[in-house]
Amino acid sequence: MVVVSDHLLDFSEVRLSFAGVTAIDGVSFHVDDGELFAIIGPNGAGKTSIFNCINGVYRPQEGAISVAGSSTIGMKPHRVAQLGVARTFQNIELFANLTVLDNILLGRNLRMKSGILASALYWRWAQREETAHRRRAEEIIDFLEIEAYRKSLVGMLPYGIQKRVELGRALAMDPRILLLDEPAAGMNLEETEDMARFILDIQEELGIAMILVEHDMGLVMDIADRVMVLDFGRKIAEGVPEAIQRDPDVIKAYLGEEFETHEDEPISAETGDQV
Repeated sequence: MVVVSDHLLDFSEVRLSFAGVTAIDGVSFHVDDGELFAIIGPNGAGKTSIFNCINGVYRPQEGAISVAGSSTIGMKPHRVAQLGVARTFQNIELFANLTVLDNILLGRNLRMKSGILASALYWRWAQREETAHRRRAEEIIDFLEIEAYRKSLVGMLPYGIQKRVELGRALAMDPRILLLDEPAAGMNLEETEDMARFILDIQEELGIAMILVEHDMGLVMDIADRVMVLDFGRKIAEGVPEAIQRDPDVIKAYLGEEFETHEDEPISAETGDQV
């Protein structure tokens, strides 16, 4: 179903419950082309449930979700992916016994048009298509600076490199919007800084919109354009990082005193400017 919207992603008044437990309670937000939108909140706040609703794993009982003007409610995950939604996972979901290149090529499967017969017989146009997909995979490997590992088995690589490979597989889908589920989880400081740099490069050089779920508040506040805060499935705040850091409800529910500033002037949630 076609939905009229000025936004790349519209998530409107969505409610999701499991056996009487409300995971998402009337949450609304939008994401525009090229925007880096972050979702934060305590464990169990509903962040991953929102991701699962967006990519079709869960079907909410109420509300509307649209991607690029198409309603995704009731749509299968592979169809949502075809609309341009890709995802990384908090727990690495790679094929440990395949190489880095092979894992990233798996992300190109969605874009392959050759049928089984053409691929089996290796006709010229199927060969040309495979060459083009391999070229794209190599470009992503170069972009993420993992050339030295391209022929290595993923299961033998350091954790931080594996996280980059998973990011590369998602990029191989040529998405319009990328769902990043705790991309810096379990990383040391250097690895986290590298991941932040790659996320910003994706936004600035590739122009891909992203929704970031992350517990590292320093990372979120440094790179996000806007931040939404959840608590027990409800949205309690949304705005630019500067405003979110000073919101008393957010400080009480999640951020804590270390993020509380001592300025007298309030901050606009829309612009981050003092008012």
